[in-house]
Amino acid sequence: MDIATIIGILLGFVVITTAIVTGGGWHIFIHLPSLAITIGGMLCATLIHFSLPQFLGIFSVIKKTIIAKVPAQSELIQKMVNYSAVNRRDGPLALEQEIQKIDNLFFAKGLQMLVDGQDADAIHELMSMEIQHLQDRHGTGKKILEFMGSAAPAFGMIGTLIGLIQMLRSLDSPESIGAGMAVALITTFYGALSANLIFIPLAGKLGLYSKAESTAMEMIVEGICAIARGDNPTIVREKIQVFISQSRREEVKATI
Repeated sequence: MDIATIIGILLGFVVITTAIVTGGGWHIFIHLPSLAITIGGMLCATLIHFSLPQFLGIFSVIKKTIIAKVPAQSELIQKMVNYSAVNRRDGPLALEQEIQKIDNLFFAKGLQMLVDGQDADAIHELMSMEIQHLQDRHGTGKKILEFMGSAAPAFGMIGTLIGLIQMLRSLDSPESIGAGMAVALITTFYGALSANLIFIPLAGKLGLYSKAESTAMEMIVEGICAIARGDNPTIVREKIQVFISQSRREEVKATI
């Protein structure tokens, strides 16, 4: 679980709420019609822009930004080195018992293909397709969050325009202009807040996790294909380490 996402959102609301309360007049920031225009309009626009299954999947997308299961690079490298040693010593069938110990479905599937006797090219082709589909799904989720981040301020501005139009109708009552202007600007506040504290940062976090997960999956593919070709543990380790920066290679270096 990425606790930083939760902490960031909560602290953001705490900071803004504290500033509002200490500034006085906090009750004027609670305006349900403005909230309905901003959030409701943003959700409706998102529903129009994307398909219903994509729209309903936004909850799993947000969950992905909080609960991310990315295998540790050092653990992946060490496992591949160990599996390579077992494969060269006892053959691929000896790896079958290791499949039950792997909680990563993608990793387990690739290892099962190796045990079943698939060659490196077939393994690489199928697993690369899975990586591509994962990237497409994450890309769609990122686009949804980015669209919501752009739509929320737009509908905040629409709410502001509605409020200004309504306020201009009552210019014969100067004492109500100030209060009317404050209400009109609340929708802009809601839109800017939700976009910059929630949707846009979540889109960025999803992009980072998507990249990290794709890299881990590519490491798995390269490692399993190297094992399928019969490479020795040293070669397997060196092939996987190309995905890691030079400065971190000693840190995650596996023992042989």
